[in-house]
Amino acid sequence: MAARCESCGYDLSKADSGDGPAVFVIMIAGFAIAFAALITEFTIHPPIWVHLVIWLPLTVGLCLGLLRPLKGLMLAAQFMNRASQARHDD
Repeated sequence: MAARCESCGYDLSKADSGDGPAVFVIMIAGFAIAFAALITEFTIHPPIWVHLVIWLPLTVGLCLGLLRPLKGLMLAAQFMNRASQARHDD
């Protein structure tokens, strides 16, 4: 994250999404890919190499495609709720 917004100068130094986006990506992509792989297995019965060729690239693509938008959503939720990290700077 940049320290300040380039457009308006808003302070972004306290913004931190942590591991939240990664957790949501794992849940969403894991459910979608596992469901699709199970449906494919029970209906078509392809060999294991077909599963690997189809589902591994789709999993990587879906995870990479979802990570950036979900990080933006998590940061937007922090700003909307005026959330900040608990800090005790003494």
